[in-house]
Amino acid sequence: MDIDDFMLTCPSKKYLGVECLGCGAQRAVVLVFEGKFSEAFQMYPAVYTLLLFFFTLGLSFIDKKRKYGRVLMMMIVVNLMIIVLGYLYKHH
Repeated sequence: MDIDDFMLTCPSKKYLGVECLGCGAQRAVVLVFEGKFSEAFQMYPAVYTLLLFFFTLGLSFIDKKRKYGRVLMMMIVVNLMIIVLGYLYKHH
């Protein structure tokens, strides 16, 4: 059994033939867990900031004493910028 058997199919790529802003994220996360850090970044430049965001989001549910709203909002903005710039670089 291959990891590709468990990957979600991108509807945009499947039906329209156009990659979306999230295309490559799943494979990049798999590459990170395989220890292929450079390849993961090349596949999806926002992979590390997204992993940090989800770690911080999880931490915000566990650590109720601190407020994470402002930090999470800044991380969202940074991630969106990296995602859009990475997409534009990859396709233009």
